[in-house]
Amino acid sequence: MPTRRRLKGRTIAALAADGFEKVELVVPLRALKAAGATVDVVSLRRGRIRGVNLHMPASRVRVDQPVDDADPAHYDGLLLPGGFINPDLLRQSAAAREFVRAFAARGKPIATLCHGPWVLASAGLLDGRTLTSWPGIRDDLVNAGATWLDREIVRDGNLTTSRGPQDMTAFVRGMLDAFAETSPEPATTTPGRESDRQREAPVGWAVTALRWSPKPSAAAVVGVGLAAAVQRALRVPPPRSGWARMAGRAR
Repeated sequence: MPTRRRLKGRTIAALAADGFEKVELVVPLRALKAAGATVDVVSLRRGRIRGVNLHMPASRVRVDQPVDDADPAHYDGLLLPGGFINPDLLRQSAAAREFVRAFAARGKPIATLCHGPWVLASAGLLDGRTLTSWPGIRDDLVNAGATWLDREIVRDGNLTTSRGPQDMTAFVRGMLDAFAETSPEPATTTPGRESDRQREAPVGWAVTALRWSPKPSAAAVVGVGLAAAVQRALRVPPPRSGWARMAGRAR
């Protein structure tokens, strides 16, 4: 029977950006720390990043290391939470993609759920792999070369994946098991294996949550407007071409 502190001495990187699904980062972080692991939140910037509950703003989490300064060799495993926004931002970052590739190249365990595998797809790590995810990104992963299974948890070598918050209990258990191993089993490849079919309808609880979510407050609306105005005000106009400068002098 594994001990409660079975991850003592292990250091885990949790790669996340603004827009991470709160439960998908906070719950695994607590489980990792309870198991004795040291966890660093690695992100695209310093400071504190904003979580979300589905699409509504949630509390912030402090960043321990910006990804540009973080050394993958320092960590024993990688956690990639999901959310709609977080992995979309991470997959656009060359530094984040390279950070993830370093874990895969060394065969270190990677645990991710929901939309997190988007980052793996953009890092070019899914060809021939078997995994699961939020059902809505099933086609993205299949097109990236993966076999997609509609299961609460899928383990393929160093890769542990779950569909989303509904599978959190199974995900945390599988994540802890993966990070506790000293040498993960090699990935399995099953030539010709078919992916499970795409679902016929969106996940019901997510649709219901969006339907009954509260209206945005006036402060939130004003804040978004101010942010857009500041962005426009700070935008530097592009340099004028030589033709445009000549035309201006002619006038």
